[in-house]
Amino acid sequence: MEKKVFRSRASVLLMVFILAICSPPLISMIRSGDSSLYGMVGVLALIVFIFSGIRYVITEKELQFNTWGTCKVSFPLSKIVSVERSYNPLSSPAASLKRLSVRFKKGCKYPFVLISPVREQEFLETLKERNPDIYIRVDDKKGWWRIWDWDI
Repeated sequence: MEKKVFRSRASVLLMVFILAICSPPLISMIRSGDSSLYGMVGVLALIVFIFSGIRYVITEKELQFNTWGTCKVSFPLSKIVSVERSYNPLSSPAASLKRLSVRFKKGCKYPFVLISPVREQEFLETLKERNPDIYIRVDDKKGWWRIWDWDI
């Protein structure tokens, strides 16, 4: 079997939230003519650049996370116990708050990781195909927080 690559879902609302947090300092820097404005704009550009480069790769035996090919982390598929829906805002390799919580067996370096693949159903089917022991519980119920089916 070949490896399958999935990019991260990008949430418009998450980007708006990040900009809302960064806007007051940016506005005050623009008004005062502060030279650190360029640094702040550079940081925002870096965040967008990083978000656009997140990829999840499923190989025959591993689940890998890549960010523009530089930051690579991998987990054996045999260590995955379950995959469930999560809206947890913890820092993770995901550019959306609509996430999947991938839980690992006890004794692993991390108890879980939060990801947000674009083609979620295909991602879950590929995981299940490569390791049938994974328990998958992902509902896609619509809620009041969903705006025009955007991801939060």
